[in-house]
Amino acid sequence: MSRIAAKFEEIRKKQGKALITFITAGDPELAVTEKLVPVLEKAGADILELGVPFSDPMADGPTIQKASERALSSGTTLPKILAMVKSARKVSQIPIILMGYYNPIFLYGPERFAADAAVAGVDGVLVVDFPPEEAGTFKKVAARQGLDVIFLLAPTSDDARVAKIAEYGGGFVYYVSVTGVTGARKSVAVSVFDQVKKIKERVNLPVVVGFGISDPVQAGQVAAAADGVVVGSALVKLFEESSGEELQGRLATFVAAIRDGIDKGKQ
Repeated sequence: MSRIAAKFEEIRKKQGKALITFITAGDPELAVTEKLVPVLEKAGADILELGVPFSDPMADGPTIQKASERALSSGTTLPKILAMVKSARKVSQIPIILMGYYNPIFLYGPERFAADAAVAGVDGVLVVDFPPEEAGTFKKVAARQGLDVIFLLAPTSDDARVAKIAEYGGGFVYYVSVTGVTGARKSVAVSVFDQVKKIKERVNLPVVVGFGISDPVQAGQVAAAADGVVVGSALVKLFEESSGEELQGRLATFVAAIRDGIDKGKQ
């Protein structure tokens, strides 16, 4: 059983819901990212998504685009991210997912990437611009190394796409709650609840919801329907406003509040 599957099983037995936190690796530098891994875990995160910075992040809004720019400016690369994850494993066993675009993996070499990621302690990969219809080969490469390949579903996904993800997906299904790019929203779309129910009827994986969840109330609302909640842009925004110990403190406080919202709303 993968670390991701084991975590969801642990949460299910406790009748809880997962909190997945997203930050951009290397924002503002990789040494900071490494320090934040145990901070986020202690504050209540169950799974950590690390964004792999890319020069053309087409699915991301301004907040995460700026984070990618800061990370790239500090010299962050995919090999350096893997080295950082390996080092972070000395103090934390939280499931870690790399989320990004296929170009850096392609340049690294898919087979070499999968092998090196597994050795480093990465548990899963979510490639934003890699649809399941084209992922058969990569899925096999990743599976040989024990990596879960996670896919996105959106409000516009049809039955054929859901069926493909049921066939190829691993770890969990990431349901994008809104059309468009990443970024905090003021409310949760009512349609999320019906869509999550339909997906859970057809896919034998946990279903988590992300894109736009920005406060404990929204997190609690989503937790009532989904198996987990992803919070990204609202966290990444704090990197624009703070640094050092202040940043660590604000992140811990915010994640703890989201955790509390999920736990209150899960029923």
